[in-house]
Amino acid sequence: MKVAVWHNNRDIRIEEVPRPTPGPREMLVRVMSCGICGSDLVEWYRLPRAPLVQGHEVGAEVAEVGAVVAGYRPGDRVCVAPKVPCLECQYCRAGHYPVCPHVKVRLPGAFAEYILVPEVIVERGTYRLPASLSYDQSTFIEPLACVVRAQRLAGLAMGQSALILGSGMSGLLHVKLARARGCRVAVADVNPERLALARANGADFTLDAADLPARLPAALGGKADVVMLCTSALTAVADAWRCVDKGGAVVFFAVPGPEQQVTVPLSEFWTQDIRVLTAYYCGPPDLAESLRLLATGTIAVEDMITHRLPLQEIARGFGLVREGRESLKVIIRPQEG
Repeated sequence: MKVAVWHNNRDIRIEEVPRPTPGPREMLVRVMSCGICGSDLVEWYRLPRAPLVQGHEVGAEVAEVGAVVAGYRPGDRVCVAPKVPCLECQYCRAGHYPVCPHVKVRLPGAFAEYILVPEVIVERGTYRLPASLSYDQSTFIEPLACVVRAQRLAGLAMGQSALILGSGMSGLLHVKLARARGCRVAVADVNPERLALARANGADFTLDAADLPARLPAALGGKADVVMLCTSALTAVADAWRCVDKGGAVVFFAVPGPEQQVTVPLSEFWTQDIRVLTAYYCGPPDLAESLRLLATGTIAVEDMITHRLPLQEIARGFGLVREGRESLKVIIRPQEG
């Protein structure tokens, strides 16, 4: 079978490897769709493990099941989580699923024709796809679940205001979810085409990021209850500090690289009840909620898909995401081409 081996963002090689055979409690799934995530391109995060097969936004068809696997059979349509927490440790009991220390097994990278689903992910990380969701749409389940968790951590609620900094794919998912929750939403970006997309996806206000703190009050009537950073630009971080209201939260959904220094104005925030949060990955409740939102049509994502490419064109797909001019969501379809 073919896999895409990532060495860096400009060196991705299609290689032939043996097709795995599932053990008694494992499954082999045929990857039908896998989205390219923005985090797949973060080299400081990925390079220490290179070369590797990436891909974690998976829509798949069950190809083979182990002898004692119950509940699945060949032909079933599924979404598979990249990893699952133990649900029993102190972190899981407190809802901090992404930092569960007992995660020892991860899903193999899904930029491949087939992947072997480990036992623990068969048991607790595989979700049946409803008929209302296509394989392409199912690739949004995991990224939307991350958005669900980030907004929950921030305490974003109906009637509040949200400022989304950066209107790429994750920023637009934040727009869609915040609007579905009855919030007023402003989006800031340096790219006018991305701002047009934000307007088309429900943003109440779109603002050029230049001189944002001065522009925001005219749009929202004041500062934002929640500022969601969906860009790693340091200029956006500086704007976030100046745009969050008293009692509000700044959420790092994207983060600057480790070589970049971020200064938090703690002396100001100390007297204003402002929270600074990070949001990385999601947990089982978030995946379940994401699946519900997509299956019911509460969050529509078909209009966000700009490219569908065969595995052989994955290098082009990474280039499209890296440049960010022509693409929004790029999906790889390993069974095509």
